[in-house]
Amino acid sequence: MIGFRLTTCSPPSVIMALAFRYSALPRLPSRTFPKGISYRRRWNSQVSRFTRDLLQRRPPLTFAFDIDGVLIRGQHVLPQAKRALKFLDGGNELGIKIPYILITNGGGTSETIRCQRLSNLLGVENKISTNQYMQAHTIYKTVAHEYADKPVLVLGGRPGAIPRVAEEYDTVLLLVVRTDMQQSRPGFDPTTRFAAIFVFHDPRNWAFDAQISLDIVCNHGYVLPASMRPTTEAWSMQPEEPSSVKLYFCNPDLLWGSDYPTPRIGQGAFRVAFQSVYQSLMGKTYPYVQYGKPTKATYAFAEQLLRKRLQEVLQEGSSGKKGDVDGEMDHTPNVYMVGDNPESDIAGANAKGWQSVLVKTGVYDPARGPPAHQPTHIADDVEQAVRWAINREFSRIQ
Repeated sequence: MIGFRLTTCSPPSVIMALAFRYSALPRLPSRTFPKGISYRRRWNSQVSRFTRDLLQRRPPLTFAFDIDGVLIRGQHVLPQAKRALKFLDGGNELGIKIPYILITNGGGTSETIRCQRLSNLLGVENKISTNQYMQAHTIYKTVAHEYADKPVLVLGGRPGAIPRVAEEYDTVLLLVVRTDMQQSRPGFDPTTRFAAIFVFHDPRNWAFDAQISLDIVCNHGYVLPASMRPTTEAWSMQPEEPSSVKLYFCNPDLLWGSDYPTPRIGQGAFRVAFQSVYQSLMGKTYPYVQYGKPTKATYAFAEQLLRKRLQEVLQEGSSGKKGDVDGEMDHTPNVYMVGDNPESDIAGANAKGWQSVLVKTGVYDPARGPPAHQPTHIADDVEQAVRWAINREFSRIQ
């Protein structure tokens, strides 16, 4: 079990050195100092001051975790994950909270539902909030306003699930066209012109989703070519003009770790398949916008979440007055990204300037050779990753 060992230096200064054995924790004596201030109160005061130094130092310590292959495998939670998150949530002798967020290239359901399920699965005492959670398509919220009252096609996931997720992002600005497998063909209006295609999750029917996407991008936003649809708009594009339909993907992962013995293919594989077909037909690839780890936009969005979460933790540790907290966090947090995929977790963290820790519980297999992107550190699991990172930071401030 993770704990702290307290060692004293010249009084009254205190240096905290981590020791990951609960039995190593000292018992606080009940003696009282001459001025009536108990040893426990003075010790707590020193701990509180240390906590502020740890979180308010420039830059403050924070964590970002991948989920699949790091915290869980399929529907099974890794026991090391429970212990690590409990520790970061303040489940330690000193009660110190260290901010963290979860970043995943997965998705397929709403952030609220996913956070509830993760909280129950991981057994965290403090429920994971949507302010701590970023899944692949969360970043679509930042572009929803660009499609005010414009039809867009949403793809992927279980039939009927993704349109509901998309509607939660902005029910006014984002007009979702439902593409349930059983209803999409008779439900399409040939006069509807789509402004964009959003791939929210791994498609369940690659052939159908690839076909309808090809129809729309090759017909300048329409499902049917001009010769087969009513001529109702004066603004129809000419055949020789390039398509203006924006194509969005939110997960570039070719592989991801589950409870299956070997990695599974993900949304990135669907993008490769779609582009291969399009290139075979048109002689070139179709332009697209890619989000998800390791893209720059996704890590920038994640850093915003971390800053907000850091502010929340500092506020919780203060007296509740805003003046007790060191203002808005206008500096970059010191982030340790813990992931299992060198191509997404490690590559993105390194590019962002974060510290990166690669774990062996997911996609990465050390038997296949060194990782394509070199992490700051390699750990067996997430608990060892947290242990190493905090030991490293504590040694720097002693």
